[in-house]
Amino acid sequence: MDLNPTTIHTPRLDLLPLRVDHAAEMAEVLSDPALHTYIGGAPASPEALRTRYERLASGSPDPSVTWLNWVLHHRADAHLLGTVQATVTGRTAEIAWITGTPWQGKGYASEAVRALITWLTEHSVRTITAHIHPAHRASESVARAAGLQPTHEKQDGERRWRLTLPD
Repeated sequence: MDLNPTTIHTPRLDLLPLRVDHAAEMAEVLSDPALHTYIGGAPASPEALRTRYERLASGSPDPSVTWLNWVLHHRADAHLLGTVQATVTGRTAEIAWITGTPWQGKGYASEAVRALITWLTEHSVRTITAHIHPAHRASESVARAAGLQPTHEKQDGERRWRLTLPD
């Protein structure tokens, strides 16, 4: 499947395809160490994030896998506030999201994830999964709002959530 991310519009956000030049602003958005409580690691420097974004922009080394990444641009305030991503293999996508601490609890992640899932289904993806730490209630709420349901499957201590759509 040949997919390229395009801009996705929601009522408050523009999901913009990730560019390397987003790294400096996103390093600030993602600078709170608390964001890594459930996902591990630590905030990346602007340089480290730039290197990561260069790697993501170059695409998956596996031709059967497509990496899709967007930044969340808040139209009213003209700033970035998070990311959503999808790793697509065939008609299955594994998704993830992160919202900077100042914008959490305001529905931005749910809005963005619902829009991402709509975009993916318009591009023939029929199974959406996400892996969420069992203590990360906010991410569970985002997944639930987007139609994903928890499964009994676990990977690296995280529960797999799934949405399967008919053909």
